[in-house]
Amino acid sequence: MQRDTPAITPIRASNTQDHVFLAGRPPMPEFLSMVLNQTGSAAPEVVSQMAGVWRSANDHVKELERDEAGLCDGPPIGELSAKLKALEREVLVDPIFRRAFSVLPTRIGMVDLDRLVVFQKDINLEAVRDQKRALPSPLSEEDLFRLCLPADHPHPDVHAIRLPAQVPAFSFVSPSTDFRVLDVTVLEGNPIQGAHFGGPVTHVLVAAVGYGPNFLQAVHCENRLVLSNGSHRAYLLRELGFKQVPCLVQEASRREELDAIGGALAQNPDLYLKASRPPLLKDYFDEKLRVIVRLPKKARQVRLMVQPEQSDVPSN
Repeated sequence: MQRDTPAITPIRASNTQDHVFLAGRPPMPEFLSMVLNQTGSAAPEVVSQMAGVWRSANDHVKELERDEAGLCDGPPIGELSAKLKALEREVLVDPIFRRAFSVLPTRIGMVDLDRLVVFQKDINLEAVRDQKRALPSPLSEEDLFRLCLPADHPHPDVHAIRLPAQVPAFSFVSPSTDFRVLDVTVLEGNPIQGAHFGGPVTHVLVAAVGYGPNFLQAVHCENRLVLSNGSHRAYLLRELGFKQVPCLVQEASRREELDAIGGALAQNPDLYLKASRPPLLKDYFDEKLRVIVRLPKKARQVRLMVQPEQSDVPSN
């Protein structure tokens, strides 16, 4: 008999960003901690409501494990159409791509969104709406490819300031959670054109901040495709009715290779590679699994500090 969809009431926090959380799969304490900590609400009635949501969702998860066992096994990876081959070449010769994806064999193919395994716990709906507003209409095949695999690497602006501190310190703030420290290295001489210092320069310490390659990408391991980046675009495209989309596919022939790319898949591979019915992208659209939570808006801050130190050491 068909069970009625449980009523899932959104939690209201002090700000205005809606997120979709998946209920029913993490252990109940993990789900409650994740949702209640993010909203800052621990009122008994809210705890009771969310516990009820989790129970109903977990019942549905058990039904899916029975009815859709093996759904994500053996997902097809299709070929790109001829008209996309030029765009594919742009990505494959891109220096950022070549540096970021040098460990595992990597290709570009068409993947089925409904058979993608996911490990991201939530989707920021405001970020999805922002992406949707920026799309051309109608979305051509070439537009779709550029959205999934942008060779020009578009990114949001970053606010950078020097902090009032005794040692050199800097703050960089981005609206994107993809913002990070990319690398720290030393360069000889003064390679910075137009920069002048108070003496002859022997070396320059470089701390590079920015974004990842930002491709829609998945790891192909043990006959499954696990979405490893681009969850918001994948959500948007499924919401728009797309089923097959271009995707960067990393081939992992053994689990030991997962440690080289890190992330939740490497931390708990059995959950995504052995479970009969792991979480899938399409679960974000299942009213029996999704819960809408309104969270305070956040930005990603990176702070860098240089602590100079000099001393006399024995000379050879």
